[in-house]
Amino acid sequence: MSADVLITGGRIFRGLANGFAEALAIKGGRVLAVGAADEVEAHAGAATRRIDLGGRVATPALNEAHMHLLPYGLGLSQVNLRAEDEVRTLDEVLKRVATAARDTPKGGWILGRGYDHGELDVGRHPLAEELDRVAPDHPVFLTRTCGHVAVANSMAMKLAGVGHNTPNPEGGAIERKGGRLTGLFAERAMRLVRDVMPPPSEAEMVGAIEKAGQNLAALGFASASDMNVGMTAGIAEIAAYRRASAEGRLGQRMWQVLAGNPEGIARQAWEEGLRPNVSAGATADEMLAWGAVKVFGDGSAGGLTAAFFDPYLESAGGGTGIFCFPDAAMQEMLGHYHRQGWQLDIHAIGDAAIEQVLVAMEMADSAEAPLAGRRHRIEHCGFLNAAQRRRMLAHGILPVPQPVFMYEFGDLYVRNLGRERAEVAYPMRTWLEEGHHPAASSDSPVCTVDPFINLFTMVTRQTSKGTVLGEGETLTPEQALHCYTWCGAHSQFAEGERGTLEPGMQADIAIFSRDLLACAPEEILTTQADLTFRGGRVIFDRHGEAAALAGAAN
Repeated sequence: MSADVLITGGRIFRGLANGFAEALAIKGGRVLAVGAADEVEAHAGAATRRIDLGGRVATPALNEAHMHLLPYGLGLSQVNLRAEDEVRTLDEVLKRVATAARDTPKGGWILGRGYDHGELDVGRHPLAEELDRVAPDHPVFLTRTCGHVAVANSMAMKLAGVGHNTPNPEGGAIERKGGRLTGLFAERAMRLVRDVMPPPSEAEMVGAIEKAGQNLAALGFASASDMNVGMTAGIAEIAAYRRASAEGRLGQRMWQVLAGNPEGIARQAWEEGLRPNVSAGATADEMLAWGAVKVFGDGSAGGLTAAFFDPYLESAGGGTGIFCFPDAAMQEMLGHYHRQGWQLDIHAIGDAAIEQVLVAMEMADSAEAPLAGRRHRIEHCGFLNAAQRRRMLAHGILPVPQPVFMYEFGDLYVRNLGRERAEVAYPMRTWLEEGHHPAASSDSPVCTVDPFINLFTMVTRQTSKGTVLGEGETLTPEQALHCYTWCGAHSQFAEGERGTLEPGMQADIAIFSRDLLACAPEEILTTQADLTFRGGRVIFDRHGEAAALAGAAN
């Protein structure tokens, strides 16, 4: 049997269990053979096309196990306020909003994403009155990098019907100081403003999905997720994804997670006939799988809304964070979705929120609907204790962490929680050593989707400022890649199809610009993806070296 493609000339990472090979052959969109060069060469034929790694490394394609693909795509056209893009002063925030106001018709919404008040020179969030000065004729809504806090100007609050006497909604907060609205909205209070924004059209959403998928392919990804489908445009998002898939514009193999909060779409989607597809192997050849439901337990540690047993430092503002729901409501929701057959992908960062979620999952266990084999997930799962880890392992509940949080927010964790608690956050090595399968991911657009920063963080535990937090939690490069590939596939019931490069597996492959499993940690940061295959088909080709392979076996 002649191979469609033969990859030689460098190391090929088969997976953590089987290490490296010298060559790999692809046939019909799957791995035909992998191993020693002379053995794989036997599968070459007259029509076989070749890729010479030239000392680079080929690995399983990356899997973005926790991101928000549609919001990421839509955000590409919003005001960029991220610190790494030189937004480190309040004046720069206001300058960018003012520029958007000049380019937007009066009355049009100005949306921004990614500012970090901890990185701004003033050390606080922008105020409504400051946004009013630079955009008096536009409603403005700027979302903090964590996605759990946002700032609105006066026009946005007026359109939302929010005034001085508007009560805090359950699981949310509207900030007031000196009897005046500051414009700050936290957690579920943000919906008050978002609900009055005009939703994007289906065409706009399909375009955003396509662009996001292309961007991910250029970074070495072939699989991704949208972790709260319905959060932007409601039930219409399902139709947009289906259209993107039907038109061949999806780009990534998608694991879809429905918004399960009361304001979400999970119950409506069920009523309209959508059913979970979560059994092992069931999503083998699908581009679009609807597998899970997401409910929020708390907020973010950087935004002081993650729920903890012990309070934040008084110097940071104190308090113990925000529970999005009382215990009874959380138990009802998780029990309901568990019995329907959905995987539970539940947001919980602080130890108190993790406890609430764990109890609710354990209470959902029954003879008719056992927890065993369901692979329920706790998303983020950043600050947990040893007893909680043991219970998760016993029930097969997966942590889905974002190591990049340590890079982008680690110094803020020290400021908010103290060094001791920051050191043990997101314990990647501990999870692996105990037998967990932590699926590394980015939570983009909360953090950068750049996988090389995530890999660097797992290997070094360094923050963006160079602080090392929890040196004992560092991983080897191979372990880090395992968390970004196999663990992600396992969290989506797809480890029998992708996540390793063994005969019969889908030929989802990334070729990087250097051997990032052998280089200095700092060199990981400047690595690029040169080629990305999905099912044997080239979906990204940086240098045009494999242009002839486009259209090879799917």
